[in-house]
Amino acid sequence: MASVNKVILIGNLGKDPEVRHLEGGVSVARFPIATSETFKDKSGQRQERTEWHNIVVWRGLAEVAEKYLKKGNPVYIEGKLRTNNYQDKEGIQRYSTEIVADNMTMLGGRPTGDDNSSSGGGQYQASSASASPSPAASSSGSSSYGGSGGASSFQQNDEPDDLPF
Repeated sequence: MASVNKVILIGNLGKDPEVRHLEGGVSVARFPIATSETFKDKSGQRQERTEWHNIVVWRGLAEVAEKYLKKGNPVYIEGKLRTNNYQDKEGIQRYSTEIVADNMTMLGGRPTGDDNSSSGGGQYQASSASASPSPAASSSGSSSYGGSGGASSFQQNDEPDDLPF
């Protein structure tokens, strides 16, 4: 029987990505994102529940995360769920669950002003090669960044562009 391990999240970064550069030039970035839902409890009071998700991105996606993602930025993540187990200092068996992302889209509009914030959008996908951003034409043949808001779509296999959004 076939099985599927697929996670799709849209949330905001809880802190800047922590990036490590391993042997052979391989990069790995880790960052938490928060997803929230609102609901009414039995008494009719509006409640909000926030879930925190640990995200891991490798290679080119890690480099993009290091360069453009900042705390508070909205991001779309696709990946797979992975649970790791380990023993802590006291010898107690612990578990951690993380999302290993293979697709990441920065949401929001283009950056404004001359600050270096990364509110611009861009889509990045993991592969064995570096994930260098480049614009992808939409089905109508035009660029997919529409004006001041939304997400920009980038595909890894097109010609590179100087703009990250």
